[in-house]
Amino acid sequence: MIEPDLTQPIPERIERVHLIGIGGSGMSGIAHMMLDAGLAVTGSDRSGSATVDRLVERGAHVAIGHDAANLPVGTDAVVVTSALWPDNPELLAARERGVPVLHRSQALHVLARGKRVVAVAGAHGKTTSTGMVVLGLHGLGIDAGFVNGGVIAGLDASSGHGTSDVFVLEADESDGSFLLYDVAVALITNIDTDHLDHYGSPEAFDAAFARFADAASEAVVISADDEGARRVRALVSHPNVVTFGEAEDADVRILGIRLGPAVVAEVEVAGERLEVGVGVPGRHNAVNAVGSLATLVALGHAPAEAARALAAFSGTGRRFELHGERRGVRVFDDYAHHPAEVDAALTAARSVIGDGRIIAIHQPHLFTRTRDMAGEFAAVYERVADHTVVLDVYGAREDPIPGVTGALVAERFQDPADVDFLPDWQQAAERAAAIAREGDIIVTLSCGDVYRIIPQVLEALEGAEA
Repeated sequence: MIEPDLTQPIPERIERVHLIGIGGSGMSGIAHMMLDAGLAVTGSDRSGSATVDRLVERGAHVAIGHDAANLPVGTDAVVVTSALWPDNPELLAARERGVPVLHRSQALHVLARGKRVVAVAGAHGKTTSTGMVVLGLHGLGIDAGFVNGGVIAGLDASSGHGTSDVFVLEADESDGSFLLYDVAVALITNIDTDHLDHYGSPEAFDAAFARFADAASEAVVISADDEGARRVRALVSHPNVVTFGEAEDADVRILGIRLGPAVVAEVEVAGERLEVGVGVPGRHNAVNAVGSLATLVALGHAPAEAARALAAFSGTGRRFELHGERRGVRVFDDYAHHPAEVDAALTAARSVIGDGRIIAIHQPHLFTRTRDMAGEFAAVYERVADHTVVLDVYGAREDPIPGVTGALVAERFQDPADVDFLPDWQQAAERAAAIAREGDIIVTLSCGDVYRIIPQVLEALEGAEA
């Protein structure tokens, strides 16, 4: 993992840009916007994907694999993420040639310069809430620019250039880069102390969120219910803070929630009672919708009109996303990679499957998170899922830690019959398919590459039927 140098001067003029890891959810969105702006875009990724194919179709030149030769002569800037390894050959080549290396947040800063920026930060729900705000604005007739961590259903895009002065982005707190933006409205969904490898202490982590909030030029929208958000709220001195949630003193107060394939929250805002519903399941998504409503109201839109616009939201990519069905078993994928996110995702699944069962395929993400939270993951899966298949760790930016494998999660289950640790993906797919019966769902969970197992799962389901 590299530490972003947010002091790197941004070139006044950028015509040719190279993105390392261009196929990532956030980086691909930036690449699309740069193409929209008429820039010459090149990049590289470790493997091909539909995301990479779409960029190539639009005129980007993308190399598969990382090599110094991939960096074109005449490149004005290289864009990277913190997840990049410091010995990446293209990164080293850029530094050797004196090409400015910009963190993705700096590239976003360039794209959003001069705009009225809405930044969405928090531990969970960022991508979904960003998608809700963007789709809500579009429904209100505002063609907002945006960069999101997932494709927004209804727009079929994770980014858009926009023609209005509003720009919505998903902000990343993991490395402090969310402090870079010139924010008008800051939405904080919730806060779990994390990323202490960067911040050093829980107090420093909270202080960063408080700085993010206080830097907003217009308003701060923050959860009234989440413990971490309340802790940070006490540190915030902003004159215009809008709270949302079930707390009695919330400015946008949730009076009740109806669950189902689509969720509806009854809310009270500015003395007005109304309902806001979105086309996705889960109590957490009802809360996300209310936070998004509060954000649209903070931008100056009437509550009832904002609620009507939000009703068109039907999800984002890799958030309980259906990939197929075989012999009556539906296969979903979800980005959940923290115990609280897994709990929310599986609880939402439970609300829509009736008498069916949940077979979860868990890919632990990061060696440190697996080491520190193995027991929490096991407890959630054992409580909410009917059976769990655990893969090995997706290390991402981290080096392996001796003794830390997916087995740590499996070993923490109280009943060994509820879990299998199967590092071999084919065996894992076949095991999940063998357990599943008509009416069940299989759901993969991780922000790693676990979604790549889905074709094997669907094939195994077909084989089990035969």
